[in-house]
Amino acid sequence: MTDNATTAPADTDGLHEDGSPERLAIDTIRTLSMDAVQAANSGHPGTPMALAPVGWTLWTKFLRYDPNHAHWPNRDRFILSVGHASMLLYSLLHLAGVKQPDGAPAVSLDDIKQFRQLSSKTPGHPEYSHTVGVETTTGPLGQGCGNSVGMAIAERWMAARYNQPGATLFDHDVYALCGDGDMMEGVAAEAASLAGHLKLSNLCWIYDSNHISIEGGTDLAFDEDVGMRFDAYGWNVVHVDDANDVAALTAAFDTFRAATDRPTLIIVHSVIGWGSPRAGSEKAHGEALGEENVRLTKQAYGWPEDKSFYVPDGVQEHFAQSMIDRAAPLREAWEETLAKYRTEHPELAAEVDAILSGALPEGWDSDIPSFETDAKGLASRDASGKVLNAIAKKMPWLIGGSADLAPSTKTDIKGEASFSANNYAGRNFHFGVREHAMGSVVNGMALSGLRSYGSTFLVFLDYMRPPVRLSALMELGTTWVFTHDSIGVGEDGPTHQPIEQIAMMRATPGLDTIRPGDSNEVAAAWRCIIEDGHQPAALVLSRQALPTLDRSKYASADGVKQGGYVLADSDGTPDVILIATGSEVSLAIEAHEKLVGEGIKSRVVSLPSWYRFEKQSAEYKESVLPAAVSARVAIEMAGEIGWDRYVGLKGQTITMSTFGASAPIAKLADKYGFTPDKVVQVAKDVMGR
Repeated sequence: MTDNATTAPADTDGLHEDGSPERLAIDTIRTLSMDAVQAANSGHPGTPMALAPVGWTLWTKFLRYDPNHAHWPNRDRFILSVGHASMLLYSLLHLAGVKQPDGAPAVSLDDIKQFRQLSSKTPGHPEYSHTVGVETTTGPLGQGCGNSVGMAIAERWMAARYNQPGATLFDHDVYALCGDGDMMEGVAAEAASLAGHLKLSNLCWIYDSNHISIEGGTDLAFDEDVGMRFDAYGWNVVHVDDANDVAALTAAFDTFRAATDRPTLIIVHSVIGWGSPRAGSEKAHGEALGEENVRLTKQAYGWPEDKSFYVPDGVQEHFAQSMIDRAAPLREAWEETLAKYRTEHPELAAEVDAILSGALPEGWDSDIPSFETDAKGLASRDASGKVLNAIAKKMPWLIGGSADLAPSTKTDIKGEASFSANNYAGRNFHFGVREHAMGSVVNGMALSGLRSYGSTFLVFLDYMRPPVRLSALMELGTTWVFTHDSIGVGEDGPTHQPIEQIAMMRATPGLDTIRPGDSNEVAAAWRCIIEDGHQPAALVLSRQALPTLDRSKYASADGVKQGGYVLADSDGTPDVILIATGSEVSLAIEAHEKLVGEGIKSRVVSLPSWYRFEKQSAEYKESVLPAAVSARVAIEMAGEIGWDRYVGLKGQTITMSTFGASAPIAKLADKYGFTPDKVVQVAKDVMGR
């Protein structure tokens, strides 16, 4: 299977006769992909070469996508979950003539020539918001699969809420192209299981079964019957024996379009690097073919051997026109429907317009509660549940759920139904014990304009780290609600007591990690999260009750907006600064009162969001943490990594350097030093007293 370039593809591929518009377009996709990878001397040519017929068939015959209006809300979505095969997508975007909002090409031929180069529109893996036409950032295998499920869910939810008799606003389909690697990833399995359970008939996965991985044949580690697995998931499974068989591909997509009760998996058998001397080999997967192999492959295609980045006359025009002819009338009719909808259903139309524009409804925060001083207080997870429900009443597209933990994470929306195959209008989502899929699905929902959230215990961030990272990379307005945030979990022990997870999130660029210190800080945190529509946030909450601080005595919780603020202070320059987050804020207050009682000038800084605090001016940060005060103590029931930024060389931390233990929280506080007396002692030590 490795040396078949001498066999002329035109004689064996089952496509059309040489020179036909279809064949020219398909081979243009192949050769553009080869040439771009070769020019970069980096990339993955084999999959675009093998799947060019799949891309051509889907885009020119089925995809409802107007190249001149790439952001049309009811467009079909195409997700390249095999993100390493990015040249397939870039070639399709180029040939389709997809336009940016200003009318410039989304991917020009010059962009393709700059494949994988700095600041180009064609990075190594597709990046959402960087290149028009890229629906989501892909590369980590399986994530695109999960995103596609979230997009299919979003379409079903919006259709159930907003479609009216004679006025259909949402009825688009979602296609995801995935490979053997995706099928091996657990996140794809979790997402597929959920999609089958929800009977998402608007979802089609195209599985490129080429039996090749980087290390060699997939039989090194993977030999299951994927079709049988998906049949068990409740999917409709269709086989296409040859990726070059356009008629079979067309029939498969027709089968998907006819399905009404389940998602569809089209298993396409292909030869990676088709037509090249490296066809069917792992050597066609992740490296340039080499100049001589490129020449031989073009020779086998009947392509001009001396031309690079060659697009024959008429290919782009024919490709783009086929899409415009199908999609433009649909888009124009949709726009007319929306205009009429605004007149006939003004309240629902206002919601739709807000979703499409990212606007907030008027008075969205008017019911957010203010919490009265209470020494016993409330767990921040409970306060969060109250605030979430107050916002949800005014913002119907705020939807989400948990990985089978809603009663514990307090993330259910009261009085609302569950989203299910029998009720796509439900706002409470049951993701099951599938943290990884939950994360990627929630991202997919956000990519469709919804304000989506997912929740679990903080320690299980480890099961869903990739989608949390990607939400930050894509600058999505997703909200991650993590409860049971410290050794305060108590008797559940070290398996459920997060230590290093907060540091990981704080180290993630663009992720606003907020750990509120009492109920009013929770309310302020939610207000910040909702206001920042393109800012993913991780809300870190306690299981145990936290005292609700007396805000007439201490500073307002509005300081959460700045990420950190002076909560309690003494007159004059402080002798020592106590810095804390979350449940340890009230501990810092207790220690502060003791220090003040002994005549020591103490300051308490609540620092719920390092991300926000670092965005403040140097003057503001100096006003909170004056450089002249080197005696500082940071208090947090988590690892100490990162706290040196705020305590400096002379300060100390009261943090965790080991895993926790199974015991009541009071015993754990004594064992690990989270007591007022310990804080006072360390404060005096750093002051040299």
